Amino acid sequence: MKKLCVLILLIFTQISVFAQKSNSKVETAVSNRVEGLRKAMIDADGEKLKALTSEKLSYVHSNGNFQNQAEFIDGIVSGKSDFVTIEFENQTITIQDNVAIVRHILSAHTKDDGVDRDIKIGIMLVWQKQKNNWILIARQAYKLTT
Repeated sequence: MKKLCVLILLIFTQISVFAQKSNSKVETAVSNRVEGLRKAMIDADGEKLKALTSEKLSYVHSNGNFQNQAEFIDGIVSGKSDFVTIEFENQTITIQDNVAIVRHILSAHTKDDGVDRDIKIGIMLVWQKQKNNWILIARQAYKLTT
């Protein structure tokens, strides 16, 4: 009986380790896509932004303004929304099936319409795995409480 209990315990341990490794790979893949988004926003790279986002993107700013994919990309590429630097703090990634929810604090220096500004806001990103790629389908920014 002891041998059976030990065997069952070993099997559950192996399954748990495998699940953690698998989840870690998925989190790394999502994290890499988030980093790609950060770089594409700084570089104002419209092609990369389009490849990272859904055609049905719902992009909401901390002031409540809503943009679709085309408006989001145009705002970055045109320089209307010019990110000089972007840093993510306290990032967490939660995976559920083919959906990833990423939360972080965005600290950035912008030059929107030529005006220098420093911002610090909360962000929630929703990514969905589509055809073996993680695609941003929604973004909600919010003002931080002090």
